[in-house]
Amino acid sequence: QVQLVESGGGLVQAGGSLRLSCTASGSILRLDTMGWYRQAPGKQRELVAELTKGGVTNRADSVKGRFAISRGANAVYLHMNNLEAEDTSVYYCYARVVMGDLTTGDYWGRGTQVTVSA
Repeated sequence: QVQLVESGGGLVQAGGSLRLSCTASGSILRLDTMGWYRQAPGKQRELVAELTKGGVTNRADSVKGRFAISRGANAVYLHMNNLEAEDTSVYYCYARVVMGDLTTGDYWGRGTQVTVSA
């Protein structure tokens, strides 16, 4: 099994910054794509940013120029700058994992709340 644990959410004023962290643990042979999604109340979950193992980054248009994604050892980070009230959401970490038995699975964290006050 694989666990993803997020941290770094919280309350911040508009224009402020936060960094979200997500650490993966478990029977991991390789982490392929890792990224962040978010879901606001009454809305569908949407991609924020993802980073493939090959270094390709995809980001939502709404966060380009403000958010950056990076990876570390079994971890992914979301650097959020110039936050806006519209960024208020629960942010979920995501990973596509190749496990020790060579099977592939998609895993999600439990989410971390980001609240931006106007």
